[in-house]
Amino acid sequence: MLLDKALSRWGLNPDTEVTLLADRENRVYRLDPPSRNIETFNEISPSILRVHRRNFRKDSEVRSELQWMAHLSQQGLIVPLPIPSENEVLFETIDGHQVNRLSWLNGTPLGETNQPLALKDRGVTFYNIGQTMARLHQISDDWELPENFTRQHWNHDGLLGEQPLWDRFWENPQLSVHQRNILNDARHKASQVLKAKAKTLDYGLIHADMVRENILLSDKGTQLLDFDDGGFGFRLFDVATALFKNRSEPDYLDLEQALITGYHSLRPLDMQELRLFTLLRSFTYVGWIMSRMSENGSQQRSDRFIATATELAEGYLAQ
Repeated sequence: MLLDKALSRWGLNPDTEVTLLADRENRVYRLDPPSRNIETFNEISPSILRVHRRNFRKDSEVRSELQWMAHLSQQGLIVPLPIPSENEVLFETIDGHQVNRLSWLNGTPLGETNQPLALKDRGVTFYNIGQTMARLHQISDDWELPENFTRQHWNHDGLLGEQPLWDRFWENPQLSVHQRNILNDARHKASQVLKAKAKTLDYGLIHADMVRENILLSDKGTQLLDFDDGGFGFRLFDVATALFKNRSEPDYLDLEQALITGYHSLRPLDMQELRLFTLLRSFTYVGWIMSRMSENGSQQRSDRFIATATELAEGYLAQ
């Protein structure tokens, strides 16, 4: 069995308690020591075991992600730390799956999708998120990339090209004729603008998925989870992603300004095209859901994504 083999590769007790936390692009498990034998559990307790979907990422991509996370951790950013196996490698290939182990982070998620934020110090929290994002970008820029470092590119083609990273959003089968026309018109305009300005925009390694569930809050500071979508991209895409699911908050403009102020306290970033990247973020969700339409609730989620993207596209075309 794959999990038994994985526990063995990391020298863990075969009675380790394994709990499935997520099953989407990857299967993510929490590992806890056997309650009757906790003193024999080597390494950090608890921890995470991640089983990658077969053929979803190249070995070089998985290795690069883990190297990046290890470097960010070494530089003081609070992210899951890769734990080498008994063979002293960052990931093992077991039954055709890439498998890796990560340290556990104690913290509370920023919030849940489609639920109002329940935060006391809202402005301070978003200021800190902005600072954490700026640190991630700066640490990544200062890093000499390892040989054969490979990650995906959230560039023009990855966002708006004929084969975007998250599918051809303009072909979502739930789009009405009117919605499809609006999204196609906005895609054309956004493509022209992005091509014209791409060389002047800040570009480098980004997290690319700083949604509420991937931002943990704790006494130690702001923590970041799930670098699976991370790669090279426009830094404004990270800003847009962190803000996107908070647009319905009554104090959204204050939260946006707090995040930007926090970011600017550590490094400059031209925010002029934030509206464009908010639109591009909405496009990605319309594409992302297309391969998941068989999952429970996906049609309703697709409808929400389409409605949001259409609203933003209409506003973008009108400006």
